[in-house]
Formats: sequence, structure tokens, C-alpha cells
Amino acid sequence: MLEFISLQGPIEKINGELVLMIPLEAGGDELAKCSRGISEIDGEFLKIKIPEWLALQLRVQEGSTVSVDNENGKFNIHSLDPYRIQ
Repeated sequence: MLEFISLQGPIEKINGELVLMIPLEAGGDELAKCSRGISEIDGEFLKIKIPEWLALQLRVQEGSTVSVDNENGKFNIHSLDPYRIQ
């Protein structure tokens, strides 16, 4: 059974891609178990690439804050400060 993890952090832009870098020590190790196929281990971080279609759906960009968790054994991501659509 997965230990419930809920974390918040910023979306970063690395090499032109939007990513979420989650420290393994802070819970990224648990989140890695439910994010196979969408994540990779990068040093001491779990790296989640945010595809353009998902960034548009979540209304996030570089610097946006998101919340991630592993409720129900799934990787969940929610925008905490979605930008306005004009």
C-alpha cells in the first residue's frame, strides 16, 4: 500500500519544457510508484514533464504552483493558481 503523499511546488521550464521537479527525499520516491510512464528519476528528483496539452488544461505556465498527490494510488496534479483565459 502506498503512503499518502501531498506536495506543492512550482512548474519550471528546463530546456524549453515545462517540468515539475519533486525531491525524492520529500516524497518523490512514493510518487514515483504511481507515476511510471510519465516520470523519470533525475539525480535526487522525480522529474515530471508537463506536456503542452496538459499545461493548457490545467492553465499552468512556468512559475505556476501545483499540488500533487497519490490519492487512490494514482498520480494527481492540480493547479493552485491557474492563469486567466482571455
